[in-house]
Amino acid sequence: MLLAQVVSPDDESQPDRIARVEQLLLREAPGADLVVLPELWSAGYFSFDAYADRAEPIDGPTVAMGRRVARATGAAVHLGSIVERDGSGRLFNTAVLLDRDGRVTQTYRKIHVFGYRSLEAELLTPGDRLSVTGSPVGALASTTCYDLRFPGLWQQISSRGAESVVVPAAWPAARREHWQLLTRARAVEHQLFVIAVNACGTQRGVELGGSSRVVDPSGLVLAECGADEQLLAVDIDPARVAEVRSEFPVIADRLVDYAGLSADAGAEPEA
Repeated sequence: MLLAQVVSPDDESQPDRIARVEQLLLREAPGADLVVLPELWSAGYFSFDAYADRAEPIDGPTVAMGRRVARATGAAVHLGSIVERDGSGRLFNTAVLLDRDGRVTQTYRKIHVFGYRSLEAELLTPGDRLSVTGSPVGALASTTCYDLRFPGLWQQISSRGAESVVVPAAWPAARREHWQLLTRARAVEHQLFVIAVNACGTQRGVELGGSSRVVDPSGLVLAECGADEQLLAVDIDPARVAEVRSEFPVIADRLVDYAGLSADAGAEPEA
């Protein structure tokens, strides 16, 4: 697997960035079974004023580049996410997974769009679907960045059979410790691989955190990038998920419906 932690400089056009990253991947991806990119790398996450101009349909230029890379290298490609424009003109933050033949096998529209010091929630429509699909790293779910903070979503992911979760992100350096904590916590809680690929560099004055990483189902960080642009190869064994779940059966012991628990406080009656 190849983690592609790439920069999105403000002075680089979207077509130039797509072309540059394509050349990086064509050079580095041969031999990888899966390539993963960050959140909104081609549009630039913090380029809010450019979302409308850089939005594209699923068959737009970013996915077209991913198809070429997949077919040339034989690797599945998780394109991180794009600003997707649907047929009615709505904009979404949409993750896209391609198989080795360049076929779209999964799309995920970010459910928790971010509002804190961000215009994402004003500009983009939240998604309403959550899927698990086959991949070179086992049954795979996609989430995006802020979704990492919502345990209820992750419980649905593991309940639906995910063995690996890809988390493309544009997570600022100011909250890097949260990124490192939450990626490990989600892996441990749900006993699955967390493949978290973050943006790096500076966008519109915001320093991104880098630190893309793979965490195994026991919480071990298998590999981690630094703060700068980096392509990092990582080997994982999907069978590790079943091993960890068998050794320590957290998933098997988990209740299905915690909302059904009684709210009775069990207090003594007043005298």
